[in-house]
Amino acid sequence: MTVLITGATGLVGKAIVAQCAKKDIAVHFLTTSKNKVENQAHYKGFYWNPAKGEIDIACFEGVDAIINLAGASISKRWTSSYKKTILESRISSLNLLRECISENNFTIKHLISASAIGIYPDSLTRYYDEDVKEVSPSFLGTVTEQWEAAADAFSELGMEVAKIRIGLVLDHKEGALPKLVQPVRYGMGATFGDGSQWQSWIHVKDLARLFLFVLINKESGIFNGVAPNPVTNKEMLHIIAKDLHKPLIMPNIPKSFMKLALGDMHQLLFESQLVGSKKVEALGFSFKYPKLEMALRDLL
Repeated sequence: MTVLITGATGLVGKAIVAQCAKKDIAVHFLTTSKNKVENQAHYKGFYWNPAKGEIDIACFEGVDAIINLAGASISKRWTSSYKKTILESRISSLNLLRECISENNFTIKHLISASAIGIYPDSLTRYYDEDVKEVSPSFLGTVTEQWEAAADAFSELGMEVAKIRIGLVLDHKEGALPKLVQPVRYGMGATFGDGSQWQSWIHVKDLARLFLFVLINKESGIFNGVAPNPVTNKEMLHIIAKDLHKPLIMPNIPKSFMKLALGDMHQLLFESQLVGSKKVEALGFSFKYPKLEMALRDLL
């Protein structure tokens, strides 16, 4: 099997590539950096620039499925112009892939596209599974809804479409975890607000395994990319502090302060989504790190 991956050099992409190597799945990857193009036996790079509509169509040769992770980071300040970049980077990349497949009559069977649990409305009490139709009115909800619609358009080409709604991805070097760990390590850890907001997280290795599970089993539809045991922000900080043998003595960080410091991006810290993973578990997927303590033991 050969899979084409966009965003292969990012946090999640690198973990998926590692899983592909274990399963003897050949990888073609698209990159916007010509310096990152490689040509190995089972790992071949191709240049593209979705913003300009440029792509090396040789990337599709022999490809059975596409894993799409492309999109600008949401971890930079959300200015009006950058909000546009966040949305357009996701839509333009999918549209370019779809147009190329259609125009060249490539017979690719499966698209697995990243999505986000930010599509679910902010709530401290509601439990979200994949059947929930309501969409958050927030910026992230709007982006994710359009992102998924762009992925769904691939079904018009006769392709199976899967969308994985990713939660808080935990990795020891990149992403959110180092930013949470560092203040705790120096005795400066503090919860955001009262810490009651739910954080539906997943170990990066489990997320990569989940993408491969959907790929190998040719699954379609929506899947929540989260571990089975979400925690509140307060619980997460306390578990990290316990693991590092550090006290949590700092006062809570007010929402108003973070809104002033981060602007609209403060939503990432204060919105609450209690999200379940029962659907993929019912299909036979097993998490290696179902509890936060287990994940942190591995990562820290």
